[in-house]
Amino acid sequence: MNELQPGLEDHTPVWAIFGDLMSALVGVFVLILVWVLGYQVELTQSLQQEVVRREAEQERRMVLEEALATPLASGRITLRDGRIGISGSVLFALNSDELQPGGRDLLNSLVSPLKLYLGEQNELLMVSGFTDDLPIQQGNLSYSDNWELSAQRALTVTRALIEEGMPPSLVFAAAFGSQQPVVANSDDSSRSQNRRVEMAPVPRAAAEQVPE
Repeated sequence: MNELQPGLEDHTPVWAIFGDLMSALVGVFVLILVWVLGYQVELTQSLQQEVVRREAEQERRMVLEEALATPLASGRITLRDGRIGISGSVLFALNSDELQPGGRDLLNSLVSPLKLYLGEQNELLMVSGFTDDLPIQQGNLSYSDNWELSAQRALTVTRALIEEGMPPSLVFAAAFGSQQPVVANSDDSSRSQNRRVEMAPVPRAAAEQVPE
C-alpha cells in the first residue's frame, strides 16, 4: 500500500474551488444583468406612456382652444392648462351670487362649443367657484363664509349653463372658497383676479371620484 509522502495532505485542489467561485459570480452577474434589463424595459415603457399621455393632453387643449376661439378672441375668458377662467366681476357683483346679464350672455356663447367638445371627448364639465381672502361683509347675511359663496356661485353658473342648453348629465359644480388663488391676495387688483369661476373638462372617471 502506498503511503502519502510526509508534508502532503489530501485536500480539494485550489482550481476546483476557484471554478466554483467563478460560477457563483457569473450567476450573480447574470441575475443583476437580467434585473437591469428588466428595469430598463419598464422605464422605457413608462417614458413612452408619459409621452403619449402628454401628447394626448396637448391635443385635447388644442381642440378646446379651437372650440373656444371666438370667446377667447373677445378677451372675456382665459384658457390656461385646460381650465376656462371667467372673472367674477363679469358674472357677479361683489359678494353676490346673482348672475349679471352680461355674464349670462357670455355663458350662453360657451354652451354650444363646450357641448360639442364634451361629446367628442366623452368628458364632463366641472364648474368651480373661487373667492378672494376677504371675509364676507357683515351686511351680507346670506352666507357665513367664502366657501358658501363660492359654492352658490358655482351652482348659479351650472344652472345657467343647463338653462342655456347644456345637458345636466355633462356638468357639475365644485367650490374652493379662497383656496387656490391664482395670484397672492395683496391688493384690490390681485383679489379681483382670484374672484372667479373656472370651467374644466375632466374625464368621467375623475369626476366620479369628486366627493359630493
